[in-house]
Amino acid sequence: MGNPNVGKSVVFSKLTGVEVESANYAGTTVSYTRGELVSPYGNATLIDVPGTYSLEATSPAEEVAVQFMEQGADAVICVLDATNLERNLNLVLQLKEYDIPLVVALNQYDVAQQQGFTLDVEKLEALLGIPVIPTVAIRNVGLDKLIRKTFALIGTKRTPDTAMSSDQRWALIGKIIEDVQIIGDREPTFLERWGDRMLRPFPGLPIATLILAMSLGLVVGGGKALRGALLLPLVNNLIVPAINGVVGLVVPPGLFRNVLVGEYGVLVKMIEWPFALILPYVFFFYVVFSFLEDSGYLPRLGVLMDGMMQKIGIQGGNIIPLILGYGCAVPAILGTRAALSQKERVMVASLISFAVPCAAQSGAFMSLLGERSIFLLAAVYLISFLAIVVVGMILDRLIPGKTAPLLLEVPNLLMPDRDTFLKKLRLRLKHFLKEAQIPMFVGILLAALIAETGFLEVFALATEPLVQGWLGLPGEASMALLLGIVRRELTVLPLLEMNLSSFQLLVGSVVALFYLPCLAVFMVLFKEFKLRIALAISLGTVFMAFFIAGVINQTGRLFLGFF
Repeated sequence: MGNPNVGKSVVFSKLTGVEVESANYAGTTVSYTRGELVSPYGNATLIDVPGTYSLEATSPAEEVAVQFMEQGADAVICVLDATNLERNLNLVLQLKEYDIPLVVALNQYDVAQQQGFTLDVEKLEALLGIPVIPTVAIRNVGLDKLIRKTFALIGTKRTPDTAMSSDQRWALIGKIIEDVQIIGDREPTFLERWGDRMLRPFPGLPIATLILAMSLGLVVGGGKALRGALLLPLVNNLIVPAINGVVGLVVPPGLFRNVLVGEYGVLVKMIEWPFALILPYVFFFYVVFSFLEDSGYLPRLGVLMDGMMQKIGIQGGNIIPLILGYGCAVPAILGTRAALSQKERVMVASLISFAVPCAAQSGAFMSLLGERSIFLLAAVYLISFLAIVVVGMILDRLIPGKTAPLLLEVPNLLMPDRDTFLKKLRLRLKHFLKEAQIPMFVGILLAALIAETGFLEVFALATEPLVQGWLGLPGEASMALLLGIVRRELTVLPLLEMNLSSFQLLVGSVVALFYLPCLAVFMVLFKEFKLRIALAISLGTVFMAFFIAGVINQTGRLFLGFF
């Protein structure tokens, strides 16, 4: 257990093996992580409880932390940030009110020393009456002693402390800090100096622009290189011919063979679309996002963006769920629980649903537009950004309530730990493949049946005024509208199979950008905000998709006709 941003997940990552799993706590959508701890002192299941500042529950994450404590455990490892000892001790004193054996990991001990903190660990241990182990988790310092001490306490019972009021706890914390902590004068380190500079408009904004541009370049360039140099040749030259050969020997010509290996063949597209076209970009997105997240840069970006975001009715801290939405909308919408008002929660969830493409959809856009023109790809993301601003300003006027001022913890700027970074990357990719595969299979099977049974022609005829007249797309593009109900990237991928002009690709991409949230997102919106808001957001995205794409098409035709 521990406060957010104390290195709790790094400690957990170092202590557990490769096989860890994330799950939602029963009856909630708050997730925790479980892994197996194997050591010379014993084996155990280790649970990484959601970060919490207090056991006086004011949020779903804190409620889950309280429920874990009430269920009991063999021992609790409470991870503290040695650079923020005063604030962290509040949670320790509350944990001492339980009879569960408790060990404190005084983490980031090296950073505290670099920042001029002198801590008397022995005196702190005596005042608290529980073991306190200094640790530097990213370098494995102190972790062996931490585990040895924890296993030594398992099976013992400690007498719980008498419950205190909040004022009593903070008074005691003040006395403890006076006794154990001395802050000396020293020169700030290189990372500290740049961490502070990144919070100021200059040079913070130029640095942010450079970082975001480099991030986009790495995702697009790296994904394109991985796709072109390795994955597409592997799929097109080895895997697909092998599948076609085997199916040709076993399955006679006809509908069933076409469903398996035809234009939208399930066996072919289930490998080509998720693995060869989308996964390269998803991989590099999570590389970039995980690095920015673990380095402590994202809160700094939130501070920089606060002034602009206040103009659309939300404070800068909401930049984190918005950016997380570029990975997956589901955890991003759940992340809005950290918002300080219901108005902000609804607004941020709406913006994520309206105009933030997830990693899979971004991968599809990059596959679709990256080969044709980087300017088309940039245009789609520019339209996405403008939509966030416009929709935000509209919602700010429509939704009652006030925007709370920025309240955001800015952690130390650090180099991410390699092992923790790789484990987080592996878990995110595993989650993407696990979550995407079944809906993708359903969508591709649906596409094959639609194409092979002739239903596409019927649907294309029914939607001709909309698709061909208003949007200027060929009739078969209506396939994308059907598949997009399952997953958003399936609104993009069928366009790859069509011989469209660059302008048509732009129009089709704009439809896909604003089209329906996928089923998983709709269910989260329904669970978090009830049916009325979930339906309003979904219908609003459909209207925007057809309205904006149609306006672009009609305006473009007039412009091209004029010249």
